[in-house]
Amino acid sequence: MKLPSVNIKNKRATFDYALVDTYTAGIVLTGTEIKSIRLGKASLVDTYCYFVNGELWVKNMHVAEYFYGSYNNHTARRERKLLLTKKELDKLQRGSKDPGFTIIPVRLFINEKGLAKLVVALAKGKKEYDKRESLKAKADKRDMDRMFKR
Repeated sequence: MKLPSVNIKNKRATFDYALVDTYTAGIVLTGTEIKSIRLGKASLVDTYCYFVNGELWVKNMHVAEYFYGSYNNHTARRERKLLLTKKELDKLQRGSKDPGFTIIPVRLFINEKGLAKLVVALAKGKKEYDKRESLKAKADKRDMDRMFKR
């Protein structure tokens, strides 16, 4: 039995931030967390990443408690460690020190080996006029698609 592919996106990320560089990281999870993610019960709303002692952690990622989990069920919004190479961690840490830059999760998915992966991006916050410009470009694209489908 093949489970449906999991592809959870942070839709606000591309609206609020200009993505500069992306990295695919592994996540340290418990047994009930991976089961919930495979069922698609996770959310990347209001999540961000930060460094502690040279390690990258994701904060505020919601993974719903597993329905069949018992006393050893996980807490929904615990902090989770991300797994990247030393070189990638150094690049991210240097980039996030610049003013206006932050590290945000963009997408959570299960790869072909069945492992949960999180795509994180070094991002620069957009100004209000940049957001209006993004909305205008999106509306124009939608109008063009409507015209050509007729």
